[in-house]
Amino acid sequence: MFTPSQADVRRFFCQVYAKWREHQPMDALETLASQWIAEHPEYHPDLTDTEAALARVFEVEDGKTNPFLHLSMHLSISEQCSIDQPRGIRQAVELLSARKNTLHDAHHVAMEALGRMVWESQRSGRPPDGQAYVESVQRAATQD
Repeated sequence: MFTPSQADVRRFFCQVYAKWREHQPMDALETLASQWIAEHPEYHPDLTDTEAALARVFEVEDGKTNPFLHLSMHLSISEQCSIDQPRGIRQAVELLSARKNTLHDAHHVAMEALGRMVWESQRSGRPPDGQAYVESVQRAATQD
């Protein structure tokens, strides 16, 4: 299993942003990442300077979203949907996307559920509850 460090993740997104701006060839993961980067122009300044990105600390108290975490969650949800793991997440995100009218907005709702699942797992010391995660996304897709 690949377990990148925080620095690896930040370098990856900064490198993808540079390739995207310069219209350089990218592999499949870089292409997917560049699509999410394009959806978030507010993060572009954070992606221009790799050394600054490596040094930056994103505190919740500052009220600014960590762009690297946010983009990583988009990639995670994209990958989950591509392999339907946990089972049912693809359909739940597709339903949510239809309800929200964009995949991007659906991802943002799914991110809340994903973040909650990870937080609860860390807090309880138990494995992540994929079924609860999928059910949360399904509820968001079907609520009135």
